[in-house]
Amino acid sequence: MTAVNAAGKEILAGNTRAAARLMRDLDDEIPAAIRTLKGLYRHTGRAYIIGVTGAPGSGKSTLVNRITTHLRTRGKSVGIVAIDPTSPFTGGAILGDRIRMQQHALDEGVFIKSLATRGHLGGLSRSTIDIVNVMDAMGKDIILIETVGVGQDEVEIVKVAHTNLVIVVPGLGDDIQAIKAGILEIADIFVVNKADRDGADKAQREIETMVSMGEYAEGDWKPPVLPTIAATDTGTAGLLDAVDRHREYIYQEKNLSRYLREKARVELVEILKTRLIGKAVADLDAHGLLDPLLADMAKKRMDPYSISEKVVNHSFAFHLLNAGKPGSGKGRGKRR
Repeated sequence: MTAVNAAGKEILAGNTRAAARLMRDLDDEIPAAIRTLKGLYRHTGRAYIIGVTGAPGSGKSTLVNRITTHLRTRGKSVGIVAIDPTSPFTGGAILGDRIRMQQHALDEGVFIKSLATRGHLGGLSRSTIDIVNVMDAMGKDIILIETVGVGQDEVEIVKVAHTNLVIVVPGLGDDIQAIKAGILEIADIFVVNKADRDGADKAQREIETMVSMGEYAEGDWKPPVLPTIAATDTGTAGLLDAVDRHREYIYQEKNLSRYLREKARVELVEILKTRLIGKAVADLDAHGLLDPLLADMAKKRMDPYSISEKVVNHSFAFHLLNAGKPGSGKGRGKRR
């Protein structure tokens, strides 16, 4: 296990500036930041992680803001990871979520980090798990992850959080969206926000009906459907009570061990995907193959599936890929 370096010791001591620097460097893929994170890893696993997902306009940020206020009154320190859309001009985060949480900006017990998706699908940012681990190591009791809000693609949050809140709103079709592929399965708690709107009762009944149709063994967690009005802080306390009940369920030995193994698998797979894809592309480029292969693909002389298979199956044996390299003379007949 990698030893904790000086930067890591600052973070373990709760230094928010050191944590902010490390998070920035992790998002920018600075190698030194990874070395620091390696040392911090054994100090993670203490925070409870709550995922908040739902379509744009469902009131996720307002609800996260209310939840944070309640957690602070309980004496809990809170980390917030707000996944924002990527600016098409700068590649950075459009800080809409952070603006809605300004009342906590000066609270030393709250740390807010906005991340850009940078094209990453599934509602999360590529560096989300890294950022969560830093907040965990710096001693945050609860970490809230608010996804970007892209609708049915928000299923990746289930891989990271202990408790997943799926927010729906009456009148926007979200009650129907919640029933569709993926979303029903990831919810630990359904939240019908803006419950003062017309159709809120209908939305709640429809989701409760869908939940009741699920197959649950004895002792399994059955997702409750709770109404809230985040704008007036109505229902937030009851929602946190439900989170506490789900936490008790998760912390049963059989459930916790399963969760920890699955989370470890997700962390490893996500890192492997990032590293292996990056290495494959860099090696192709270093051997002068990337541009020719892209040119062949553009002209439909090669397909990406065959290229990918050669890269994977032959462990970067680039001489095998030369068969597709323009001007190599391989696989296209001898030049005269």
